[in-house]
Amino acid sequence: MNILFVGIGSIAKKHIAALKHLGVEATLYALRSSRQSEPYPGVVDIYSYDELSQFHLDFIIISNPTSEHAATIRRLMHFQVPLFIEKPLFADCKHDDIVAYIKQHRILTYVACDMRFLDALRFVHDYVDARYDQLKINEVNVYCGSYLPAWRPGIDYRTCYSAIPELGGGVHIDLIHDIDYVYWIFGQPSNSYAIWRNVSSLGIRAYDYANYNLEYPTFCVNIVLNYYRCDAKRTMEIIFDDCTWTLDMLKNQVTDHKGKVVFQSEQQGSETYVAQMAYFLSLLKKKQTMSFNSSEEAYQV
Repeated sequence: MNILFVGIGSIAKKHIAALKHLGVEATLYALRSSRQSEPYPGVVDIYSYDELSQFHLDFIIISNPTSEHAATIRRLMHFQVPLFIEKPLFADCKHDDIVAYIKQHRILTYVACDMRFLDALRFVHDYVDARYDQLKINEVNVYCGSYLPAWRPGIDYRTCYSAIPELGGGVHIDLIHDIDYVYWIFGQPSNSYAIWRNVSSLGIRAYDYANYNLEYPTFCVNIVLNYYRCDAKRTMEIIFDDCTWTLDMLKNQVTDHKGKVVFQSEQQGSETYVAQMAYFLSLLKKKQTMSFNSSEEAYQV
């Protein structure tokens, strides 16, 4: 198997670790922007799109900055090779032609929202999906807050793409997991409203706060995202008629309003990367042309 990486930063290294964990025998290539780029062990560097015609690539992992995704996919889609695209798909919604081309040519794409493979989140998804017509949901509240300076120890957070709007930084894009799983569980809302602000003392230009309200026929979802919460919290609260469930992503568990544990998993966060890679490889093996988070669906999100 031959796999190309476009972008070989911290996220790409998680995907490499997942491939190794799964025992995948592959030659790994990386498309580098400079011959002075630091090599990564076990990865063959190439320096031009023109070189790609020399290789039979089984799939391509796009894990460069979000701001570069559109241009990268535009260059690669004509090879008609399956694309594993790190979230989010794009930095903006101005690329209808790319999505249309991929759909027309039936190119397999998967946008890597690994939280869809978190056990507790999958439990809630499956529960709601099986009973959607019978459940009475009154309200859903989603919260994701963490401290950007603690994300990458030893690195000035103000120099990372998360803090720089031109690179696709900002909570409204960077923390798209929480919008994505709401879409995955409850479907596309009928209306949406958003507030994006820069309100903290982090000293960055990217948005550090976002608040969304999504309208569904019988309930609303409120989503709050931020970069400045020192005590990390990532939860979803679903208020049913007869009880309230709280899904704690950091604990990988679901509890009810009485504190009873409804679901608990010992799965570690890094295991979601292994699970999603196994899922994508299964699509390749079956020669599928559609994933459960294709470029078309991710573009809607």
